[in-house]
Amino acid sequence: MVTSAATIRLNQRRAIPHDNHVPHRFLSASGAKVILGGEVTTDGLVQSIVPSAHTLFGPRGVCLISENGPLFVCDSGHHRLLIWTQCPSDDQAPADFLIGQAEFSREGRNAKRDVGPDTLNFPTGVAAADGVLAVADAWNHRILIWYGLPLCSNRPADVVLGQADFSGGLANRGYPSPRDDTLNWCYGVAINQRRLIVCDTGNRRVLVWNEIPTANGAPADLVLGQRDFTTRDDNAGSAASALGMRWPHGIACHGRTLAISDAGNNRVMVWRRFPASSGKPCDLVLGQDDFLGVDHNRSTYDPSSSAMSMPYGLAVWDDQLVVCDTANSRLLAFDLDGLAMDGPATGLAAQHGFADKGDNRWRVASRDSLCWPYDASSSGRTLAIADSGNNRILLWEKGP
Repeated sequence: MVTSAATIRLNQRRAIPHDNHVPHRFLSASGAKVILGGEVTTDGLVQSIVPSAHTLFGPRGVCLISENGPLFVCDSGHHRLLIWTQCPSDDQAPADFLIGQAEFSREGRNAKRDVGPDTLNFPTGVAAADGVLAVADAWNHRILIWYGLPLCSNRPADVVLGQADFSGGLANRGYPSPRDDTLNWCYGVAINQRRLIVCDTGNRRVLVWNEIPTANGAPADLVLGQRDFTTRDDNAGSAASALGMRWPHGIACHGRTLAISDAGNNRVMVWRRFPASSGKPCDLVLGQDDFLGVDHNRSTYDPSSSAMSMPYGLAVWDDQLVVCDTANSRLLAFDLDGLAMDGPATGLAAQHGFADKGDNRWRVASRDSLCWPYDASSSGRTLAIADSGNNRILLWEKGP
């Protein structure tokens, strides 16, 4: 019997020995300093997630502008953006303002009315820099941009991308194929050196605007993950490679380096120099041992320091790349100076060891546990984490 290359590869992966790397605890051992949302009763049961100024339902995006605030949170399940003008110092601190609903007690897609410049339909990503705020309004297939941070309730957005105007909400504007000015389930957004970067997840691509647009419906300047603007195939229509992607979600930039979490291929793609042209292959991946690997935890049940399962959020924190290893309910930290193909993580949070996984470590939620973290944002000594499965945001300080 002839053994296929794929079978040999699978057997090699299953034979990987127990991970003996000792993790560095890069977050405070006492757990989160502040918890927003996610209240529990004395018997460990989660409190009601009826919308209010201090409750959250599956938050997937978070942006901490500075250690003093403001803090922006995509309260995805309640279809709204919550705003704290100052970084909260107490558990369950109520938000000051909101965008997307008429009142804190209301919910519903697009506030149960027509799509507009102040409505949201499952927002999932948020980014801010230089006085500009961008929100990935995923189920309206658009990016909303505010010039000047909105520090009042329901201030309408100034610019919309992915749609021709603020009334549009169709995937790819209803066209049968994507274009350079359309979006389809856009889940992640980032601002870097006046560039706008968007994970156009449903189109299996990342779009880049070299300057933050000031006009509605502006076309992107380049595309990654596809060879052109009009295709949307998994992995660019072939096997996994350095070019294609399957489910891009998170974005992180550091100097010239660009990192994209390719959750569908259970890896993070890294370009050592920010791409200047469309279809540029990445230089290395984390989470797999080569460009062909796509399996959860490399086809093993337990994770390791160099394996991932559906990584979604990314953040740069000082000299580390922090990865929300979402389905393993943990955070990984990689040294930015040592990023290399198949490189192991050095830091770990929310699990005891690199081979451990499990929502809240298979227990009730605690100040140092996670359940499906989707995003992270850093400022100073604080890491803000969208702990989606626990319906909460954690503000967790750096460890010693």
